[in-house]
Amino acid sequence: MNAHYIGMMRFQVLGPILAHDDRGTPVALRGPRHREVLARLILAHRRVVPVGRLVEDLWDEPPPNAVGAVRTFVAGLRRALEPDRAPRTPPRLLVTEGLGYALRPDQADVDAWRFDDAVRSAASLPPEQAFSLLTEALSWWQGPAYTDVADAGWARAERARLTEQRLLAVERRATAQLALGAAAAAVPGLDAHVAEHPWREDAWGLLATALYRSGRQADALAVLARARRMLAEDLGIDPGPALRRLEHDLLRQAEYLDPDATDPTVRVWEQARAAYDSAVAPRTRTRLESTAGLMRDLAVTGGGGLTAARAHRISAVIAADDLGDAELTARVIGIYDVPAIWTRSDDPVQDRRLVEIAERTLLRLPTHDDADRARLLATIAVESRGALPVHTVTEAGLRPLRAAGAAEEIARRLHDPALLAFALNGVFMQSFRRAGLAPRREAVATEILTVATNAKLATYQVLGHLILIQTCCARADYPGADQHADVADALARRYELPLVEVFTTWYRAMRTAATPDLAAARAAYTAAADVLTGAGMPGLDGGLLPLAQLSLALREHETATIAAFDPETDWGPYRSWVEPTLLVARDELDGAREALRTITSPPRDLLFEALWAIVAHAAVAVGDRETMRRARTQLAPAAAETTAQSGLLSIGPVRAHLDDLDAALLRSPVR
Repeated sequence: MNAHYIGMMRFQVLGPILAHDDRGTPVALRGPRHREVLARLILAHRRVVPVGRLVEDLWDEPPPNAVGAVRTFVAGLRRALEPDRAPRTPPRLLVTEGLGYALRPDQADVDAWRFDDAVRSAASLPPEQAFSLLTEALSWWQGPAYTDVADAGWARAERARLTEQRLLAVERRATAQLALGAAAAAVPGLDAHVAEHPWREDAWGLLATALYRSGRQADALAVLARARRMLAEDLGIDPGPALRRLEHDLLRQAEYLDPDATDPTVRVWEQARAAYDSAVAPRTRTRLESTAGLMRDLAVTGGGGLTAARAHRISAVIAADDLGDAELTARVIGIYDVPAIWTRSDDPVQDRRLVEIAERTLLRLPTHDDADRARLLATIAVESRGALPVHTVTEAGLRPLRAAGAAEEIARRLHDPALLAFALNGVFMQSFRRAGLAPRREAVATEILTVATNAKLATYQVLGHLILIQTCCARADYPGADQHADVADALARRYELPLVEVFTTWYRAMRTAATPDLAAARAAYTAAADVLTGAGMPGLDGGLLPLAQLSLALREHETATIAAFDPETDWGPYRSWVEPTLLVARDELDGAREALRTITSPPRDLLFEALWAIVAHAAVAVGDRETMRRARTQLAPAAAETTAQSGLLSIGPVRAHLDDLDAALLRSPVR
């Protein structure tokens, strides 16, 4: 979320100009001029619009008090858009900068901006994901773009651009349908599309192809004849090369047009989806719940699926929340019980918003609705990963921890194994309040595995084994970790869970790193990073490979290797904790001392001990007693463990780092 605005006002320009608050209630905009100013600022896409430009755009012949009128309109908009802003506090959404104004909503809070992102993203997605995303995006249109300012000259180019984007989305959605074997389902929409926009040759080609693949060759050729006639009569031109080539291919029944070439499983899927689409109205509550369930399944299919699932999930949750039905919102949120293993969020902004909606829904939910309440609590615990307080325990920091415990208590009382597995996942995510808690996580993982095995919950069986890989590593029980990795891989193959390979491959790279063959270890980490590429997990991916390479160099005391790291290396979220060690290796000791002086505690997650060990290394090297004492205090509870408890990388036993700290504190003079 941007630094300027922390609210959840949402704006519509794909149709009438509207604004909705975080409950989905329309905001009262006082008149057409207020809508016009709002539309003009949205069109600027967060850039400043000078007052003079607003005057020129609002009036053909500005009145003498035009500047004052603009300021009055802006003041009225501010009151409507930020009703809770305290007097004399600066606005955060509609801001004044220099001689103008700017509207600063998030990208996801303006339907036209979301639509552009969706069309752009769909171009690189597999057909089933592209179809789903474009179907949702086209549903956001409630009329022609910027309907309320259709006659404004300043809006003309943007209205034309958005209209073109919409037509492109319709055609790309149809292309995805054809790729999925749903040719017959695509025909009605394409027929209407070409009737409205007869100059779009790509649309005629798609319609003809859809008809042919539906077993209607004669109709397909007739459509191309109709296209030729309309282009000649309306535009005075002949069809382009693509349409002429398609007509030739239809006549010779080119092999690539054969509908039977489609994977039969795809055809079955699309037939079922088409039946669902015809039976369930697009705006029903059932569809929202089904969307959330589908996204749960999509999330475990791989990188593109996980990324798309996150985007569609939050859209479904927001849509349910907009309806104001707490029980529906709770179900839509709770259906998505996808197991979570990594403790850093892939999308912190989205997760914060999801948690906010879940917490608000909890307050509205009937007190007797225990199952939905438990799922909301478990969701808060899981999606607040990495949110435990770093320095001081605050009420806000304790909420996810308490949510995890409450979800577990309800699930045990209801004797619901699926709910208990989900709740225990939340307990795992909130089990990092200090170092040395690997035994606690081992007990949680063992229960998850038992519950999941008895109830045949395959994804939670995998989760149990992945957590046990981590806890075995904390005990340096690598044979035990090997067994859990092998079982996790076997389950992943059986149930088609490709993301499991990311974690088992990284674990095996760490095992290789424990051998004397450093060249093999570096190659194994590089190969593991390749598996991670495109997995859709930026919370795991960012900075992990260089951190693993640094762990190797530190364990082998390779100062020259550490000094040789490229200054442009992307350390992701870990830079502040590795920077002092890099400076020490380059013999920039004053810089290392300064970096340590302001260093904060790492997040309380799976890399907590490893990052403190790296900080301790630099503190010992420069004799920073204060940081050494801090590191020792934080690492001491894990004295019996290794820093490999992430299951991905290791910097050796925690006891060794504590011994180094103790020796350095004894010999380092007190200042």
